[in-house]
Amino acid sequence: MGKKKLKRFAEIASFANVIQPNDRYPVTDHPHKGNWNRAFFRNDRPIVLEMGCGKGEYTLALARKYPGQNFIGIDIKGERLWKGANQALEEGIDNAAFLRIQAERINYFFGPAEVSGIWITFPDPQPRQSRQKKRLTSPRFLERYAGILRPDSPIHLKTDSTELYEYTLEVVRGGGHTLHYHTADLYEKGNVDEPLIKAIQTHYENIFRAEGIPIKYLRFSLNTPHSHG
Repeated sequence: MGKKKLKRFAEIASFANVIQPNDRYPVTDHPHKGNWNRAFFRNDRPIVLEMGCGKGEYTLALARKYPGQNFIGIDIKGERLWKGANQALEEGIDNAAFLRIQAERINYFFGPAEVSGIWITFPDPQPRQSRQKKRLTSPRFLERYAGILRPDSPIHLKTDSTELYEYTLEVVRGGGHTLHYHTADLYEKGNVDEPLIKAIQTHYENIFRAEGIPIKYLRFSLNTPHSHG
């Protein structure tokens, strides 16, 4: 591991806006579960998550745009999180935080109806059939989200992967969830009512667009208020 990486790992451990559990595979609830507003943000604003946030571009852009909401970027890669967390500290963005965990563990960190929205931006499409369960829009993950989301909260997916986009449409329709909007080509044909969906573009998104790959987008909400993950 390079010196720069080691330095960042040391720094991130001291960042006030990063929660980094000691246990990589927690099996007990974190003290913040159900208490994020009181214990961490010290306000009662809605909490929105970004799953697999990478360097935190979306988390930070949303936090800047919506000061009346709290945003938490989730990723397991510490070096990526360092970038977003460091920028948030430099800019004094106090409504953005970062949580270094595996996506599968979210139910140990958030309580029922604690979250008011989820963004999934350019996740690993996990193309192999055998890894379908790992897709962040698989029924397995939707069940986890149902355990932490308020009823009717939006889930946004932005992806370059046609396979993941079509798979998610199938999962949403097959699960009886509410599909609010979808487009297979956001920039050429998309007519979205949320300008930030186009205005915020991640590092990978710019690369895909430069290569002429259409960006897909869909927004849906879960019809499973009885579920608990």
